[in-house]
Amino acid sequence: MTEDAKAGVPWMALAALGVVFGDIGTSPLYTLSACLAALSMPATPAHLLAIISLILWTLILVVAVKYAWFVMRADEHGEGGVMVITALAARGQPEGSRTRWLIFALGLLGASLFYGDGAVTPAISVLSALQGMEVASARLTPLVVPLSVGIIIGLFWIQRRGTAAISRFFGPAMLVWFLILLVSGATWVAQAPSVIRAFDPWLGLHILVTHGVGGFTILGAVVLAVTGAEALYADLGHFGARPIRLAWYFAVLPALAFNYLGQGALLILHPAAAQNPFFKMFPGWATIPMVLVSGIATVIASQSIITGAYSATRQASMLGYLPRLTIHHTSASERGQIYLPGLNWALMIAVILIILAFRSSDALSFAYGTAVTGTMLFTTILVFFVARQSWRWPLWKAGLFSGFFVLIDGVFFSANIVKFVAGGWVPVTIGLAVFTLMSTWRRGRKLLTQALSPESLSIPEFLDMITASSINRVPGTAVFLTVRVGGIPHTLLHNLKHNKVLHERVVILTIQFEPIPRVPRAERAAVHDYGKGLYGLIARYGFMEHPDIPKLLAGIALPFSWNAADTTYFVSRQHILPKAGGSLALWRQRLFAVMLKASATAIDFFHLPANQVMELGDVVELPDRPRKPLEP
Repeated sequence: MTEDAKAGVPWMALAALGVVFGDIGTSPLYTLSACLAALSMPATPAHLLAIISLILWTLILVVAVKYAWFVMRADEHGEGGVMVITALAARGQPEGSRTRWLIFALGLLGASLFYGDGAVTPAISVLSALQGMEVASARLTPLVVPLSVGIIIGLFWIQRRGTAAISRFFGPAMLVWFLILLVSGATWVAQAPSVIRAFDPWLGLHILVTHGVGGFTILGAVVLAVTGAEALYADLGHFGARPIRLAWYFAVLPALAFNYLGQGALLILHPAAAQNPFFKMFPGWATIPMVLVSGIATVIASQSIITGAYSATRQASMLGYLPRLTIHHTSASERGQIYLPGLNWALMIAVILIILAFRSSDALSFAYGTAVTGTMLFTTILVFFVARQSWRWPLWKAGLFSGFFVLIDGVFFSANIVKFVAGGWVPVTIGLAVFTLMSTWRRGRKLLTQALSPESLSIPEFLDMITASSINRVPGTAVFLTVRVGGIPHTLLHNLKHNKVLHERVVILTIQFEPIPRVPRAERAAVHDYGKGLYGLIARYGFMEHPDIPKLLAGIALPFSWNAADTTYFVSRQHILPKAGGSLALWRQRLFAVMLKASATAIDFFHLPANQVMELGDVVELPDRPRKPLEP
C-alpha cells in the first residue's frame, strides 16, 4: 500500500461509518427491547446478563470474526457481495453439474432474501427511532406511524435527485451517533460495573441450555444485533477491507458493546425502564433531541439499504438474472450513485405497507431476522466452496471453519423460523417472490436463445450466401446486437429478407457480462475480420460496469474507419407466445413474457442514439425442453 493510500485509510474508515455501519449501528434502538419481549421468564439481573452476553458474543463471532476476518477475504479484485461470492464459489465447477446448480441456487436465494431485509430495515429503524416520543409523552403515540410513513415517503422521493451532495455528511453524522452510543453506555456501566460480567460466554450458554424453548426463542431477537453485517462484505469494493475493519474494531464494536452493556446496567438499576431502555438511558430533557438524532441515524441506515438494493439489482441484471433495467446516474463523479425508478417505488410501497401492518418496532421484530439469518447461512456455505477452490484450503480446514459458522447461522435461522407465523413470513415471501422472478428470467432467457438459434446461419454459410447472390450493399456501418457468438443474428437475416440490402460494413456485436466485477480495459474487446465487410466484435463487461456501445466503438481499434454519424444499430425485441406443455410452466411463461415486455429498451440500456436505431420484432414460442441443464 502506498503512503498516499495509507494516509487515506482513516478518511475511508470515516466514510464507511455512514454507509457500511448505518444498519447495525442503529440496532441498539430495538434489539434489547425485542429480547425482553421474547423473554418468557422474569427479567432478573441474571437473565439480563445472559441476554447481554448473547448479544456481545454474537457481535464478536458473527461480525468481528466471521465477516471482518473470514468472509471479507473472499473478494474479486477488491469487490464483495453475494454475487461476487457466488461467482467465486462456482469457479472451477463443471458446467451443468449439480454442485454448480446448488451454488447458483444458494447465491440467488441469498440475493433474493436481501430484498426482504431491505423492505423491513427502513420500517423497523424509523419506527424504533420515533417511538422515543412515547417516552417523552404518551400523547405523542398516535403520531408515530404517520410521521414514520412521511419520513419514508420523503426518503424515497429524494432518491431521484441523487444523494451525492448529502452522503459526504453521513460519515461524520454516524461518528457522532457512535460517540453518543459509547458515552451513554459507559455512563451507565460506571453506575453498575457488575454488568461487565456479561463478557463471560457461559452466561449466555447457560440460559440456552437450561431454559429450553424459552432460551431458544431469545436467539430470534438476539440476531437483531447483527442485522446489517452483510454490508461489511457487500460494500467491500467501495471502501476496501482495511478501512472497514478499522472502523469496525476501533469505533463501531466498542460503541455497540458499551451501549448494550449500558442498557443492561440501566435495567439492573431500574427494571421499570424495560419498555424502551435505549431512550430511558438519557435524562428527560434529552428525549426529544435524541429522537431527532436517532431519526437522522435511521434515515442514514435506510439510505444505505436503498443504495445496496440498487447495486444488487444492477448486478443481477448484468449477470442475466433480471431484465434490462432503466438506470439513471445521479452523479457525474460517483460511479455508484444510481437511481432505479421502478425498484424505488416498489420498495417504498412495501416499506409503507409493513409500517401500517405492524405499527411498532416490537411487533416488527418478529418479521425481522429470518431473511437476515438466511442470507448469512447461505453466505457461509458459499465461503466453504471459495475456501476450497480459490484459497486452496484442505478439506478439514475449510470444513472446520465453515462448519462452525454454519452451526451458529443455522441455530439463528432456526430460532427465527419459529416466529415465521408472527411476521417472519413477510421478508421470506418478498425473498421468494424475487427468487421466482430471477429464476424465471434466467431460464426464460436461455430457452429464448435456444428458440432463436435455429434461425441463425454460421459465418461461413452466410459469406457463401452473399457471395453467390447479388445483394445490394449500401454505404455506412450496421451494428447488429446479439447474445450468440459465432453465428449470424436473426435480426441481420430479417433485415436482409425484408429490406433486400446489406451495409458496406456489418458488425456483429456480442456483449458478454462476466461473473467478475470489472473487466480490465486491455481485455474489453476482441475484433475479428471475416472478410467481405463482415466483422465480429465481442465486448466483455463485469457485473458492476455499464456498457456504452458508441463509447466502446470510439475507444477501440477497428479494422475500418468508423463514423459514428454513419452507423445504424439493429436490435431485436421478442414477444413470447405462451403455450401449455412446455419445459417452463405456463404461468412462468406468462411471467417471463411480462418481464420481457417491461425490460428497458436497448436504446436506454446500451446508450444508443435513438435516431440511429432500428428495432425488429419476433413472436416466439419457447422450446419444449432445454437442450442442456439450466442454472436457476
